Amino acid sequence: MMRLSQTEVAEKLKHSNTNLISRWERGVTLPSLENVLKLSVIYKTLVNELFYDYILEYQKELYPDERKSIDRKCNSP
Repeated sequence: MMRLSQTEVAEKLKHSNTNLISRWERGVTLPSLENVLKLSVIYKTLVNELFYDYILEYQKELYPDERKSIDRKCNSP
């Protein structure tokens, strides 16, 4: 994944400062769906790659008895 500064990301997303990006990085808030889609384009990756840790956390919460973890491409049956 490319390494961009918060300022560079804010500029690409047309945000006036980096506070919002900082809050996303620290897990204080999550970006809007529109920003998630833009981030996936900026970083040239899939949305599920950006939020893999959250996906795993929610999977464990929703399916506590499941032993099989979803793979990074969300292709598990």
